[in-house]
Amino acid sequence: MPERTRSTPPRTLAEALRIRDDASLTGLLRARPDLLTPVPSDLSQLATRAGTRASVVRALEHLDRFTLQTAEALAVAPDPAPYAALLALMAGDECDSAVAAALPGAVERLREQALIWGADDRLRLVRTARELLAPSPTHPSPTGLGPTVAEATVGMSPGRVQEIVTAVGLAGTHDSVSAVAALTSLFTDRTRMSALLDEAPTESLNVLSRLVWGPPYGEVAADPTRPVRWLRDHGLLLPASARTVVLPREAALHLRSGRAHRNAEPQPPAVAPAREYGPQAVDAAAAGQAFTALSTIEDLFKDWNEGGPAVLRSGGLSVRDLKRTAAALDTTEQLASFWIELAYAAGLLAADGEADERFAATPAYDMWLESPAQHRWAALVTAWLTATRTSGLIGGLDPKGRALSTLGPDLDRAAAPDVRRRILALMATLPEGTAPEPESLLARLRWERPVRGAASGRSAGTAADIPTARHTPHGATAIGDLRSRIAHWTLNETELLGVTGRGALSTAGRALLGDTGPGPGARPVPTAAELAAARARAADAITPLIPEPLDHVLLQADLTAVAPGPLERPLAALLGVAADIESKGGATVYRFTAGSVRRALDAGQTATDLHAFLAAHSRTPVPQPLTYLIDDVARKHGHLRVGAASSYVRCDDDAVLSEILADTRSQSLRLRRLAPTVLASMADPAGLLEGLRSMGFAPAAESAEGDVMITRANAYRTPPRTAPTPVPEGPPVPDDVLLGAALRAIRAGDTAATVVHTPVPEYGDLPRTPSAETLATVQAAAMTGAALWIGYVNADGAASKRVIAPVRVEGGFVTAYDHTADDVRTYPLHRITGVAELTDDPS
Repeated sequence: MPERTRSTPPRTLAEALRIRDDASLTGLLRARPDLLTPVPSDLSQLATRAGTRASVVRALEHLDRFTLQTAEALAVAPDPAPYAALLALMAGDECDSAVAAALPGAVERLREQALIWGADDRLRLVRTARELLAPSPTHPSPTGLGPTVAEATVGMSPGRVQEIVTAVGLAGTHDSVSAVAALTSLFTDRTRMSALLDEAPTESLNVLSRLVWGPPYGEVAADPTRPVRWLRDHGLLLPASARTVVLPREAALHLRSGRAHRNAEPQPPAVAPAREYGPQAVDAAAAGQAFTALSTIEDLFKDWNEGGPAVLRSGGLSVRDLKRTAAALDTTEQLASFWIELAYAAGLLAADGEADERFAATPAYDMWLESPAQHRWAALVTAWLTATRTSGLIGGLDPKGRALSTLGPDLDRAAAPDVRRRILALMATLPEGTAPEPESLLARLRWERPVRGAASGRSAGTAADIPTARHTPHGATAIGDLRSRIAHWTLNETELLGVTGRGALSTAGRALLGDTGPGPGARPVPTAAELAAARARAADAITPLIPEPLDHVLLQADLTAVAPGPLERPLAALLGVAADIESKGGATVYRFTAGSVRRALDAGQTATDLHAFLAAHSRTPVPQPLTYLIDDVARKHGHLRVGAASSYVRCDDDAVLSEILADTRSQSLRLRRLAPTVLASMADPAGLLEGLRSMGFAPAAESAEGDVMITRANAYRTPPRTAPTPVPEGPPVPDDVLLGAALRAIRAGDTAATVVHTPVPEYGDLPRTPSAETLATVQAAAMTGAALWIGYVNADGAASKRVIAPVRVEGGFVTAYDHTADDVRTYPLHRITGVAELTDDPS
């Protein structure tokens, strides 16, 4: 069958899609990827799916404000509507030049996404979109318009209609249909309508002014006031129920000078600059914060070095454990939640999966820790950029009223990656070193993704004895509020991570964003290749700003060590065990204590090792007090031995054991002497170790063989874990290969579904011809290259109709290109029920 020519107006959306070229259909499938799940069999099925409620709602939610306003105007326009009528609704009587210039682009976007179809003289909004956007008693229109005169007078008595026609000075008619048509003609005639309103009392005009921009409904008293009564008698307020009236759409449009929206917004609001800094100052501030972010993540795992808090039965972290972690990190609970969630999103933290489940570092953390600082930072920010888990929600309530906890369920929000990328893209439009005004960023985001129902910017009004509006503006307030909150959190998080400095996007932040322009169509979740490239760009950009790690510290006589900058990994690791961090900042101050030195000895160091290591890495002489401290602790370390009996203590010096027994603080350990050099305890070995240390001793744990047990820091790890997978916002955008294959399959299926064949006797729903005729027809088609329409029954008994182009016939089989499957296949001739030739005559 020949394709429908472009000169023939399409009668359905399927026909409109059928005359599109491949580039246009590819654009539709890319803009609305949900239409490909699964791949439609033909264009009719694609059109049906494009008109389903779920798909249309998703498409409307991704329109910018002006395009959505255009769709809303079409929903209150006649169906079909010429372009001139749509222009009048959008630009008004004065024909706003900015609106007129932007409208063709909005119409093309709606047509590209199959939300409207038809030529410019017959624009049609798809039925589902009209149902969603058109005014109705239960769902007010975002335009604030009410029903038409024809819709509002349905059910009104013919006598009442004739009374209104007479009151406005029109000639009486013989039926209600012509009366309503005459009244509609009056309300749409600007000259006659102006003359009618000139006769209205001033108070009546005041009532109309309160309803004109919506909502158009209002309640009236049983005995309305004179202004309302005049409006009702002249049809300018029509009854919607016993106590409710409505302003008809035609009258409202006249009062609005033809505008469907109070404020059409053809252009997005500009992102306004707030302050300007030197790019070097911005990069320096961002790099400093980036280094702080790395230190905070390391501090988190130092606090959880032997395994983190237990996992709640419902999942997540308890409030008590969060408070303790926040105190250890010296930050607020909300910021502690952010760092914990960031480590989890990066795959550095997970639950261990044991019976008594708890959180701990994953093996990936060790690999991350050994990487250069710039790569560690890049891994964190790319994980943050694509994560759908939203830490800002923690502390709030889920839909069932349960508190949302750190690392718990229900924290994924699919909109988060898109909002983060849009924030960075919009900041990148400003000159380097310029910090944006936050409110202007939010205004731009709201224009790009408006909340449906709030695009018109109308306000509710009341009139005279219309005290309350029957309907209020509706819309997804919670969704809109969430996107705004995510945007606020994003601005704070970019500063915490060093993506921005002093509120302006840093050089590394621009590199992280890459070539993603300021357009709103950026892919929310990048591919693995795109993510790797972004990570490499960000690491390269921040490398010159990350200070080189130092191999030395400054030891002081007050048992402190000052690190004037970041330290190399071996030095930082040993100081982290052998000393306690006293303060942080531009320089980190470590303090040596008896407990910290004992901790180093427990980890396998000896006094000689500590002396040599400190002497090699100190730019100042090792102070004598520190030497004495190490030697004193080492002299006592291991003098007592603790093992499992339940537990025991052994010591070569029985006087020390006698001292322990005589000390009243040892009573809770329930010690008794087994031998002159051995004490037994009912406490477990860990409790016995802790008890003896609290008494001032320095015992060492030993194995069953009598060897000293070495306890290494950061030894507990979960089994290998993968980072949590972001929750996508709908189906992913298909790549070019998938789009090409899907388009070929849809075209082939459509060819098979719409082909016209010559009439043949049929059996059931399949063509039926004798075997000899079937063979002769197939052989002839193979010689001429013609296509055939066949009936086929497979081995399972399933019957189908197919359009094939035979290539070869031999051995009882026909090899042909199957237009239905878009593939070359082989069919047994005995399973072909019959054949029919295709005809070029569509009739």
